[in-house]
Amino acid sequence: MSEPATVLIPGWMHEHARDMLRSQFNLIEIPDCDLEAHLTAQQRAAIRGVACYTTIDQNFIDALPNLEIVANYGVGYERVDAAYARTRNVVVTNTPDVLNEEVADLTLGLLISVVREIPKATAFVRNGEWKTSSFPHSRLTLRNRTVGIYGMGRIGRCIARRVEAFGLPVAYHSRRPAEGVDYAYFPTLLELASAVDVLISIVPGGPATEKTVNAEVLSALGSEGVFINVGRGSVVDEDALISALRTGTIAAAGIDVIVDEPNVPEEMLALDNLTVLPHIGSASVSTRTAMADLVARNIISWFQDGAAITPVP
Repeated sequence: MSEPATVLIPGWMHEHARDMLRSQFNLIEIPDCDLEAHLTAQQRAAIRGVACYTTIDQNFIDALPNLEIVANYGVGYERVDAAYARTRNVVVTNTPDVLNEEVADLTLGLLISVVREIPKATAFVRNGEWKTSSFPHSRLTLRNRTVGIYGMGRIGRCIARRVEAFGLPVAYHSRRPAEGVDYAYFPTLLELASAVDVLISIVPGGPATEKTVNAEVLSALGSEGVFINVGRGSVVDEDALISALRTGTIAAAGIDVIVDEPNVPEEMLALDNLTVLPHIGSASVSTRTAMADLVARNIISWFQDGAAITPVP
């Protein structure tokens, strides 16, 4: 009987994935990605799989000469150099689909919280103010709005279905028109922002989307505009967003992601028309466990059957 393959976990990983991998592989766990500090050359040569929630760059891949698969925890995999991995015949996987509905639920919840000022209303009650006064009527409403979705992928479609259920028209922008989608398509993000008054960003991070939600896009959204970001913080020019909220260029925003998590800029925290969440889009126990399960099953499938379940393109 052959020896089990050696799999590495550098840094944090969900315990469910750890347990699954520990039961089937020779599992090595190290606190970070400094391979030379924690592993001998013999150990590095033995590693054939990696389960990760961290940056995997060219140097990391080169340091593992017999690496075959990198299983990323999360649907976004911009921190893994998948393009370089392909040149080394290393398969990269992610965890799509299992989190789509959860993120879409959170997105609509965040949108409603922003428009109806739910966090402020909760604080109003907790602070005892309801005993002496009435909570001010919310200035904004979802009624008679058009919602633009920046990124009509799997999660974008789930969000769009929920928006439709609210009786609101949907439009979108992505790199190309999505197959099987009847929503109005705009070839540029600026054109989309000009046509809607709610903009929801659900695109992945990376150079192609960095700071694409900029001052011009926010200005096009308008003074009654609402911006929601549940994709990646890097997509937004944060200085432009802060300025737009301060000056009334847009009315309000809700974000689940920022550029330098968890370090929220003080300028953001000072804005009473901004709702900030701690990156909890998929953060339910059941969904995060399902993501961990898929991380482990990708590696198990690779070494048992020679094929990963969810390889990235």
